[in-house]
Amino acid sequence: MITLKKLKYRIWGSIVGTYRNKKIYPLLYRSYWHYLFHKNNHKDLSSCYYTARPNPGAGIGHQIANWIAGLWFSKKFNLKFAHIPFATPQWEEFLGFGLGEKTIEELKQQAYITRKLPLFNESDAAEVELNKKIIQSYAGRKVIFIAEQDQFYRLQYGVIDELKQKFYNAPARKKDHLIYSPTNFNIAIHVRRGDIMNDPNNPNLVMRYLSNDYFEKVLKQVLANLQIKKHIHIYFFSQGKPEDYPEFAQYSNLHWCFNMNAQDSFLHLVYADLLITSKSSFSYKPALLNNGIKICPKNFWHGYPNNKKWILCDNNGNFDISSLKQAFSDL
Repeated sequence: MITLKKLKYRIWGSIVGTYRNKKIYPLLYRSYWHYLFHKNNHKDLSSCYYTARPNPGAGIGHQIANWIAGLWFSKKFNLKFAHIPFATPQWEEFLGFGLGEKTIEELKQQAYITRKLPLFNESDAAEVELNKKIIQSYAGRKVIFIAEQDQFYRLQYGVIDELKQKFYNAPARKKDHLIYSPTNFNIAIHVRRGDIMNDPNNPNLVMRYLSNDYFEKVLKQVLANLQIKKHIHIYFFSQGKPEDYPEFAQYSNLHWCFNMNAQDSFLHLVYADLLITSKSSFSYKPALLNNGIKICPKNFWHGYPNNKKWILCDNNGNFDISSLKQAFSDL
């Protein structure tokens, strides 16, 4: 059902999409007009906050990317961070990212106003500088700056320590239930299929596709070089049925996790000893929280830390075996 609020978001999104690359684009924003007519000599931004709204129409991986962008750019603009809850209370509680953070609603009760900022390319110095000037024009006032919807932050891992601290200390962790045994070495594979297979002609989805052979090749190389004395168990997270993945029939101790709900799947990706990810935000975000070894597709729209526990594959499933051996030796 399309509500008035959703319709408003769609219309505004269409307007932003139409004018984003035109010179008049900043004129759409009240905050820009304020900057034009208010040359502020104040330097103190201590009363100001920055935030980004998790897109309510997107999947949880996308929403987390929005939230991370808000936290990251609050630091870059020397502002305090304000929390906007995730679209569903279940994910809000599960992630625990808002704990200890001021929310927009709490700040509004303290006479704060909100102002939206224009989209900017983080690699475009002029666009970043314009946002800084707009923010500076409000110095000394009680303002919450809201990033335009889906403001992009590519690397994502810049706040990885904060994410882990929040997630692992969230009260929801007391309710977690894992099917993993701590006496085993648990490998999780996330294979993105559902939306891709439902619309195979969509180029935006095709670019996210990795074949069954890709995942099987990665797994085979992992098992051939696994330097661990524990029993190995493999957990396969995807949609469909075992017959859709005949390449994996040869593996013992393989557990199909087709019917696990999204939060439990996310949780198990986080706690895997070794995680093989897809070109998907749904496995990239757990990888940010995961303390084990991560094997990920190199060609992806977010970046990866330069860390021994992060191993990158080409689209054919090839990766540096010596890096994997080094990661195992450090366990």
